[in-house]
Amino acid sequence: MADLDSLPPVRDIADRFGLRARRSLGQNFLFDDNLLDRIARAAGDLSTTEVVEVGPGPGGLTRALLRAGAPHVVAVEKDPRCIAALQELVAAAHGRLELVEADALSVELATLTTTTPLIVGNLPFNAATEILMRLLDRAERVKGMVLMFQREVGDRIAAVPGTKDYGRLSVMVQWRCAVERCFEVPARAFVPPPKVQAVVLRLKPRAEPLYPADPAALRKVLMAAFGQRRKTLRNAMSTLSEHAVDLLETAGIDPGERAERLSIEQFCALARAWSACEEK
Repeated sequence: MADLDSLPPVRDIADRFGLRARRSLGQNFLFDDNLLDRIARAAGDLSTTEVVEVGPGPGGLTRALLRAGAPHVVAVEKDPRCIAALQELVAAAHGRLELVEADALSVELATLTTTTPLIVGNLPFNAATEILMRLLDRAERVKGMVLMFQREVGDRIAAVPGTKDYGRLSVMVQWRCAVERCFEVPARAFVPPPKVQAVVLRLKPRAEPLYPADPAALRKVLMAAFGQRRKTLRNAMSTLSEHAVDLLETAGIDPGERAERLSIEQFCALARAWSACEEK
């Protein structure tokens, strides 16, 4: 029976099955084993960790995860062309690889293994943020995440207050996870090369959110605050509440301040103030 080392190169598999990355699916394929192994190493010791891979495509990263010693990989793939191309890898993995043919947005990724999984993936660019937000809603069920994003999205996730990239995504992700930027991936590494660079991030879910706040309330506050970035919070928050100034002062925030200068702690305080006002 074939094993991993005897399989043809992933590029050859892709050619045999006529796999071409489809923009409609947000696909960008990687064939460089050194780069794929580097992504797998960013996930740390996999020898005792179940992995859920999002969007394996023709299986390059899947192979790297198996080479790194992952005892069980559940690969979630929407494209039936890729499901067919991955069958040889399933056989060569001898029970260590399980395929789930589904849209990553239609399944609970964190519940596909018997233990708390690590989530890994070269995420489809057109659905990456939505997939991440769904994972954040189940962060307590996830051991960690090593995910590739379009660099622009990665910059927003990792941004700090006072910078141009800081916004809703920065706050929501960092509220639930510690964020570490691992390395960038140049456009030329993909086949075909996209018009953007990519970045690999490591996200470590916190045992508890950074500060207390209701998630729905925090999302609404962030949407209002960053909805009109050039406006002061006095004006921006008025779209959410007629008591905007009172809410800001209750949270200890200067109404003349702008959203991009607030810390996560301040946004959580504002969310608590808004929740308390709504309950009255």
